[in-house]
Amino acid sequence: MNVSLRQLRVFQAVAAQASFTRAGDQIGLTQPAVSRCVTELEQQLGLKLLDRTTREVVLTEAGRSLAARLERVLDELDTMLLDVRGLATQRQGRVRVASSPTLSANLLPACIARCRLEHPGLELVLLDRIQHDALASVLAGEVDFGVVIDPVQSADLQAETILTEPFCLVCPADHLLARRRSVRWTALAGEPLVLLDHASGSRRLIDEALRAHGVQAPVAQEVGHPTTIFRMLDAGLGISVVPLLALPPGGLPGLVARPLLPRVERRVVLVRRRHRALAPVAQLAWDLVRRVAGERAGD
Repeated sequence: MNVSLRQLRVFQAVAAQASFTRAGDQIGLTQPAVSRCVTELEQQLGLKLLDRTTREVVLTEAGRSLAARLERVLDELDTMLLDVRGLATQRQGRVRVASSPTLSANLLPACIARCRLEHPGLELVLLDRIQHDALASVLAGEVDFGVVIDPVQSADLQAETILTEPFCLVCPADHLLARRRSVRWTALAGEPLVLLDHASGSRRLIDEALRAHGVQAPVAQEVGHPTTIFRMLDAGLGISVVPLLALPPGGLPGLVARPLLPRVERRVVLVRRRHRALAPVAQLAWDLVRRVAGERAGD
């Protein structure tokens, strides 16, 4: 059955006016066009809806049954379409975002605060998860989008880089490498390393950089969060390589951070399911996270 909305609206007008001519005047169609729409509707339904004479148009029993239900259905449809159209400018609602730990701690708080300031009706809900689980949440549709580190390319994800940042050395202030203004990757050879574990999106990049520069160094400890790394360095367990964003704004008492050369960067990436358009309110949140990250890059 291929009944069109236009046919239904024309029939509704004819039923209300009991006249093809008056119905045409009401909806802006000629009398032949009105008659043709009603005939097409009857053919699709396989029912006669109107008895036509030279002087009047009378609803059949099937016509009366359809007309009685049609007004409510079309009114509900109009309301629904207005509601959907209103989503284009919607700035209220809840947006769920999955983020890997270093970003949850060092980028997303500023995004949530900015969201509350600029869009009070938009609630940004953070799911703080290891990278693998954050990506799984995006793919499963559990969240609207994710903020992650250099994900492996996937045909199911659409990604947008919003920030690049370098890795740096962190070590105790009395370590020999702390005396240098910058440190070459090769200088890490033989040093005990305290690193983020492989659940982190950064660990793969750190391992690749160490291999690329021929660095052989024992991994003393693998942990899940930079804060744990810093406490271990305080205890004299080694040195570390961390992304710049992991460093607290207030600095690290007793520890120093030095640029690593050659510069190796990680990408902070927004990800969402491919071929799935974001709802307007989620797009608003996506744009806000991108903007805050861009401001961070410009600092």
